[in-house]
Order: sequence, then structure tokens, then C-alpha cells
Amino acid sequence: MNPLDTLPLKAAAESLDLLESVRVLDLTTSVAGPYAGQLLADMGAAVVKIERPHTGDDARAWGPPFLDGDSLWFLAVNRNKFSLAVDYTSEEGCAVLHRLVAVADVVLVNQVERVQKKLGIDHASLSELRAGLIHVSVTGFGLSGARRNLPCYDLIAEGYSSVMDLTGEPDTPPQKVGTPAADLLAGQDAAMAVAAALVRRSRTGQGCMIDVALVDTMTRFMAPRILPYLGSGELPKRSGGRDSVIAIYQAFETADECITLGLGNDRIWTRFWAAVGEPGAGADERFASNAARRQHRPELVERIQVILRQRPREQWLALFAQAGVPAGPIYRVDEVARDRLLQERGLFYRVQTQSGAYIPQVGLGIRFDGRSEACVRTPPRLGGDSDALLRDWLGAETVK
Repeated sequence: MNPLDTLPLKAAAESLDLLESVRVLDLTTSVAGPYAGQLLADMGAAVVKIERPHTGDDARAWGPPFLDGDSLWFLAVNRNKFSLAVDYTSEEGCAVLHRLVAVADVVLVNQVERVQKKLGIDHASLSELRAGLIHVSVTGFGLSGARRNLPCYDLIAEGYSSVMDLTGEPDTPPQKVGTPAADLLAGQDAAMAVAAALVRRSRTGQGCMIDVALVDTMTRFMAPRILPYLGSGELPKRSGGRDSVIAIYQAFETADECITLGLGNDRIWTRFWAAVGEPGAGADERFASNAARRQHRPELVERIQVILRQRPREQWLALFAQAGVPAGPIYRVDEVARDRLLQERGLFYRVQTQSGAYIPQVGLGIRFDGRSEACVRTPPRLGGDSDALLRDWLGAETVK
């Protein structure tokens, strides 16, 4: 059975209204910028994708897999948007874009500085068209510095940030994170920055030039590893997730599937040993603090591993949940998608398109007054909203 068929159907609902009346022009492609646009759209902004005629967003071609001809990568980051196909490198298209900017609140771009200026979509150019414009640039290296015009993808940013060097086993090559982490984190940064800039503009009327760099965002993500190095000179090494400031904070084997276990403080340490039937170990003075446990880490890991191999995963998880011990499964993608409680939280669902087909979605995962996003618009067809948008935003006379 196709996993799509097992997903709950998202009922029609009113969209969130936190950013109601905010107009966003999304000139970006791929993942980071479009994800920022989707986050803003989920929270109620009117987000218009400005796409190249005929080809559109680069991610429309990313596949397989495709679903009814649509890239599933594209479908992951473009719901609740409109699509306007316009070639703003032409004189006529540029005029249309400028009229749209004049009535917009936010513009998202992901071209490097040199290209932004060449196309006239940089902050200085567009802010002349709209007082108080919030201009958001999402690039690999930012708008300043010697690397500002270099191309960049998520993979490149992960390499720069050190996350790849610290991901994987000690005897394996560096590994990429299993999702486009730099893209998604940068998209979140962009959306968060827009929300902050909108608050300031409501108070002062002032616009903003927002500069988000994938490499900067991903490097900040590594702060819990970089800061200890800067303060101690101790260089962290790739360890397969077994090296943490917390003594017992890693994956363990059970009688069948692996679990994660995090014994983050002395109370949890004591509860763990009571739960596995050895309360004396939890009271042992040799292991009374995290620093002491780190000194004995190999011995403790081996001892815990022997115990955990005696029962299957689900038994341990049930026991640890009852005892208040942080633990969890290491899900495959199919397992996380089937998780009933995550589905009940609205993380996975399907929606019906205007053609009657169904597409999957991963939810916003944020609740406002008990509500999360509504999928009022499925990811748009290329240029599918062009005439209506031009009519609604600029007046019927602009439609030819």
C-alpha cells in the first residue's frame, strides 16, 4: 500500500491569522528561501512565488520521486502559496515586478549579491519602490566578505560549518546530515527575522535589509561544539554520537532494535538504575556526578549495554516512559511517518488538490492558541495564479 493512502485527510479549516494582511513576494528557488516563504504562508501571510515562465522553481525538476508529475521535494516547501510566472529580466516583466513590490511588505531573494544588483532586486533598488520594505536575502555566504558571490548549496554549507566532520563513525568519511539541514535552518532564520522586522516596522515604519547566510546559520547551529573548543582548546572528534558532555547520551542496542538513552542529570541517573532493577548502581558514590560518570564512561556504557540487550525495544521504552527516563526509538522514515501520536499532533496528513488527486504534507508543528496551519492552498502549479494575482494586486487593466 502506498503510504500516502494511510495518512489522515486534512479537513478544510481557516488559515492562521498571525500574519494576515502581510504580502510577501518570494523570488527564491530550491529549499531555503521557499521554506521561509512556506513558514510565513502557514502563519497567514499572502505569499506569491515569482517564477520563471516554463521552468519555474529549480526544485520543480528535482526527482524522482515525482507524484503525478510534481516533484515531492517541491511539494514539501511550497504549500499555501500563489504562483505568478513572469520573466522580470524583460522590460515588461520588470515593470510588473516593480508594481508588485510597491504593494508588498516583504521580498525574499536567494541570488548572490552580484546577481541581485544585476537584476535590480537588491535591497537598495527595491526599497526605492516601497517605503518600509523588508528585503530578505538568503544566500550561501551572505552579502559581505570575499565569498559573497560564490555559489552554494546545503551540502557546501554543512561542510563549512563542521557538522559533516562531526557526523558519522570515527573510521568513516565525513557524512552529510540526513536532511538539508542548512537550507531548513536558514529558512527558519529568514522567517523569524521577517516576523521580528514586521514588529519593528509596526512601531517605527522602518523597513529592513535582512541578510541570512546558510554557512552562518549552520555554523551557529554548531555553537555547542564550537564554543567548548574555543574555551578549552579540546578538538571534538567524529564519534558516531557517543561523545557528549553528558556521560550517558547515545544509542544502545536492545534485543531487537536500537534505542536512544539520555541520562542528563543525577535524578535521571538514579531513576534509570531503579528501573532496570539495580538501584545500588544509581547510589554508587563513584558515579555520583556527571563529571565522575564521564571518567568511567567506557565501563558504564558496557554495563548498560549488557543490560539493554536482554529485552526488546518496546519493553524498554514502556519501562523508561513509566520511570521518567528519557529514551526513544531510532525510527526509519517509514516508522516516523506511521507514528500514531505524531499523526494525531498533525505532523503528517494528505490534502486534495483541485484536480482531485491527493498529496502528502508534513505539518508546521507549531500551535497557536491550540491551532496549527491549515493547508488552504496546495503547492501551486507554475503560473497557475498569474491572472488572478495581477488582477487582485494591481488591477484588472494589467492583465493582457
